Order: sequence, then structure tokens, then C-alpha cells
Amino acid sequence: MSEKQDFLAQTLAYNHIPFPIIIFDQEGLVTWFNGHAERIFQLNTETAMGQPFSYMNPEQAAFHKQPWEMLLESTDPVRFENMEIGLGSGGQSYSTVVTKAFTSHGERFLLTIYEIDDQASAGSAARELSHLRHGLDDSFMMTYFDQEFLVTYANPHFLKLSKWTPKRVLGKPVWQMFHDSEEDLEFVDSILESLKDGQVWNGEAKKATKDGDTYWVDLTAIPMQLSEEDAYYIFLEKDITETKHAQKHLEEIAFIDPITGLENRHRLEQAVAEHIKEGRHFSFLFLDIDRFYTLRDVSDTDTENELLIEFTKRLRMYFSDSLITRAGLHEFALITPLPNWFIEGFLPYLQQHPIYIGGTAVPLTVSGAITKYPEDQQSFVHLIKASYATIKKVKERGGSAISTLTADDHERLNRKALIEKRLVHALDRKNLQLLYQPQVNLSTGSVESVEALVRWNDDEIGVVTPDELIPIAEENGMIHEIGSFVLETACAQLKDWKAKGINLRISINSSIREFRDKDMASMLIEQMKTNNCDPQSLMIEITEKFALEAEAERPIMQQMNRLNQQGVQFALDDFGTGYASFRYMLLLPISSLKIDRTIIQSITKQEKMQKMINGMIQFGKSLDFQVTAEGVETNEQLELLRAMECNSIQGYIISHPMNAQELEKWIK
Repeated sequence: MSEKQDFLAQTLAYNHIPFPIIIFDQEGLVTWFNGHAERIFQLNTETAMGQPFSYMNPEQAAFHKQPWEMLLESTDPVRFENMEIGLGSGGQSYSTVVTKAFTSHGERFLLTIYEIDDQASAGSAARELSHLRHGLDDSFMMTYFDQEFLVTYANPHFLKLSKWTPKRVLGKPVWQMFHDSEEDLEFVDSILESLKDGQVWNGEAKKATKDGDTYWVDLTAIPMQLSEEDAYYIFLEKDITETKHAQKHLEEIAFIDPITGLENRHRLEQAVAEHIKEGRHFSFLFLDIDRFYTLRDVSDTDTENELLIEFTKRLRMYFSDSLITRAGLHEFALITPLPNWFIEGFLPYLQQHPIYIGGTAVPLTVSGAITKYPEDQQSFVHLIKASYATIKKVKERGGSAISTLTADDHERLNRKALIEKRLVHALDRKNLQLLYQPQVNLSTGSVESVEALVRWNDDEIGVVTPDELIPIAEENGMIHEIGSFVLETACAQLKDWKAKGINLRISINSSIREFRDKDMASMLIEQMKTNNCDPQSLMIEITEKFALEAEAERPIMQQMNRLNQQGVQFALDDFGTGYASFRYMLLLPISSLKIDRTIIQSITKQEKMQKMINGMIQFGKSLDFQVTAEGVETNEQLELLRAMECNSIQGYIISHPMNAQELEKWIK
């Protein structure tokens, strides 16, 4: 086999497709064929290589009004429908033939796939497909995805390395197989865009196990277009984690970032450890270039590198006596003895020394965090975590600022770290409970609904409210377990109340991550059937951010519509604080609006706020939505809402959240 043929045989992703495949050179002569083609057409290397093939050649292409030269120049696949194909066994079959031109080693080739019917080879194709599947299972990690990029199959090799189980991985979106940083999500999106365009994607990919650990693969992603509207995707992967670790180790030995010449993150961690060991006090300064991806979008790689180099020059000039490292793609970290006032002066220094690219000043700003050792944090990991928390807060305020870690930040970070630790290692469902806060209909004065609020009472931490628990649970993946507990408990409670003659509707809160689970709707319907619940007695509250994302993800909308058809209702929670959109109010099955408590709290303070709240109520009612005001605490607030004809209220003026037994006594 020639070097070129060997390259095709070893690296071509189409070698693994379970159909006969033949590759022709520019002259229409056979260059390579797979094992399936060898069996179906009874080809062999000695007689077939370098020879024309009867069922695809320049003459055959011209007969079907597709000039050979046009096929070689085409960038898109070309289909030949109902071609009569002779089988090696002597029979005939009609097949669709798909051709795709590509370039290798500077030459143009034409790949042809023969979509032979299952019966075409006298019943052997199914067996051959099975053999191929087993062969791939033995050699690769393999996953199949449907049109929505949800997992439909994962083989044992993949499950073993990724730590997923078949039950848990099926229906998961492709994004959940990777890390969820902005850079990782952009990387995944680039793969999916190639697949949607019908292109094979091949390269190295950083992936995440179910537990969040990183591993590396050599990934070949293949689009399979069965028909114009029916497609699926195959991911074939080989584990290259050890190779990447070895490569990373060699890079770390150098300690130097090749673009900026700065020491890298590995050296930063080592330097922090040395300072801590020596008991030296220092400020840990973390800088993140604002809107870096926007800056990248308007530049090529060379320009991007020039931007980083020029920024590094300004860091060196201003922080001449500090250790400066490049900690990430657009992140820089410094160990410095300089006081805060001097560090904060770097922002005006940047304005006074702008960066010019191609004669044009780049509008570059940075967000920064100053964390002191040992006053604020006592380890490298905690210095980094505190820096990210501070920078997140700075960016939420618009960026272009350098902030310090306040006492409140410090206390909040320590509590969050403790909650994360207890959630991962000690979360026990028996420590969770549901409390119920009543909602009163202002027209009738009766309690028609209650909102279920999850509480976690931990022996070490104490009571953890939903405002603390849910965001952390979403970060570490425990939100699914908590969501399952809330759903099961609420359905069981509805069953118990029904037996006692108590007719109430329970509202539960749900997150977008829960609905990205393909089985969410089925699980909820099954729980309602198990407890003989009336679906109309259950309402799911979603945030405006949830609604905005759901609008763009068809599988989530489908699950919501399926539940709504069963009778489950949806409420838009925290209305007025997020991403209000008329579009998703029309597309999603929303029947209620809940005006956020922070807005209601201001109803008595400003006349303009009263007008706005009244407008929100009338807007909701104009769409036939039920409007609920949250966080009502005073009679003055209540009377204003009553005058505005708000449908119902919820808040401390009615009752604090209660457990089921307390609520039953309160109703009586």
C-alpha cells in the first residue's frame, strides 16, 4: 500500500461508516475502498486498485448529467438516486450513491458512499453492520447523537472513561460531555456548525467526565444525512489523555508562555507556594481583559498576538518589580508587594498609553481583583477562587475596574466553600424538606395555591435557603437530585391533601439544566401517575432567563408543551428583573406572571414605580395571564395591589413558609 493509501486507510473518518465506500483519484481510478465495499462488490487490492469501477466513473457521472470535473470541484455532497448496482454475488440492487470531493497530499479525490439496502446482499448486510459495530466498539469510544445533538447511544469504552452510566447519559446534550466555560462552549459550537454544514470534524478535544474531570481525545465527528430532514451524528474518539499530560509536562518545564514571554500559570502556582512557605505577605492581582472575544472577532491570530504582546509591555513597564504571569487566554496574574492605590492606578495608565493595531487605537479595558495573603486567603486555590468571584462582580458592574475583597465577600466565599463541600460529600435527602408559602386570591380571599420552597437543614451549616442552595447546586450538578426530591415530595403531598379533601395547587421552581434532561417531562408525568395527581394541580415556575434560553432550544420547548398538554401550568417567576421578551411569552406555554418581590417592595416609595407595576399587571391580564405579586408585607402594599386589580398575592403579610402540617392547621 502506498503512503497516500495508507494515510487514507488510517485517518479517513469515512472508513468507519457502515456502507460500501470507494475513493477515486482525479482520473476516476480506484485509490482505496473499505472492507464493506470489498465484501459487497467482491473487490480485492490486486485487481481493483488503479482500475476504473463500473458503477462510478467519468462516463457514469456524465450519463447522470454530472460531469466528473464538476464532482471534483464541488464543495457539497452530490447524490445519485436509484443507480443500478451490480453486487459481487451476481445480483442487482438499486442504491443511492453520495459523492464528496476532498483534497489530500495536494491532490483531489472523490469519495463515494453506496447506500446499499439491507436486503441487497442476500441478508448479509445486517450481519456485516453488526460486525462493524462490534469492531468500532472494540477500537473506539463511540457516541451517537440525534438531530438535536442529544445522546442516543454510547458504547462501553466511552462509558468507562467518562464515568457515565447508560441510564444517565442517554438523552443528555452534547454540551454536557464538555466543560461549560465560555471558551469550551465556543469550541463545541464550532464542531456542531461544521456538522450542520455536512462537514466531518477531526481534531483534539478536551472533554469532561460526569464528575467534571478532564480528559483528552482525538475526535472524529461525522454527520450522517439519511434524508433531507433526517440526520444523526457519530463521534469516534481515542483517548490521548496520557499524551496530552506528557505534552503539558514538557510545556510546564519551560515555564514560559511562547506569545508574551511571561511565565505561565504553573510557574505562578509554584511562586505562590514559595511565598507562602517563606511567610511573605503579598498582594495577588488578577487581571482579565474585558470583552476579549469581541476583540478577537475583529482580528486575526497575528493581530490577537500583537494585542497580547503590547498589553504585556505595559504590564512590565508599570509593574516592574512584580512577578507577572499569563494565567489564561486573556487572564494575567501578578504577585506584587505594591499598595492598592498604586495597583488601581494601572487603569488610568492604560488610558494614557493606548494600544495601537494597524494605526487604530484598540478600546482595551481590564477587570481586576486584589486579594491579599494572608489577610484574605491562605492558599493558591482560594486566591484564584476569590479573584474569580471579585472579577465576576466587577464585570457585572460593567468592568474596567480593579476591586478588593471586602469582609462581606470573604465571609460569603467561606460559606460558599463550606456549602459546596457539604453538598458534594454529605448531602442527604433526609435533611431536605419542603416548606409551603400560600398565595391568596384577592377577589375571593381564599388560598388556591402554595409555592414549594426547598430547605436544607445541615448540622454544621444550619439552614440553607433556596437562594443559596440552588445556584451552588446548579454549579456542581446536584440540581437534578434536588429537583427530583422536590418533584417527588410535592406529588406525594398533593396525593395526601387530596385524601384529606384539601384542594390546593403546588408551584415548584425548575431550572434550565433540569429541562435539558431529555427525560424530564416523562419523569414528571410518571410521578403524577404514581401519586394519582391531577396535572392541573401542579405549576412549574421558570425564570425569565430560563424562558429566554428555552425559546432557543427546541427540545426544551417540546417538553414544556408536552407537560402543558397534560394539564401542567407554567408561571414566569421574578417577572421584571430579567430578560423580558414578548416573543417567548407567545411561544412558551406560560399562563401566569409573578412580579418579583424587589419591585413590589418599592410600590409605596415612588409614584413612577406604582405606574410601572400597574402597567405590568394590566399587561399580564391583557394576555389572559394570572398575575401574582410576590413579597407583599404591608397593608399599604396590599391595598395598592387590590386597587390595581392584581389577581393574587404572596408574602409575609399572609404567612411565612410553613411545613405541610403547619399549613393544614393554618388553613383550618
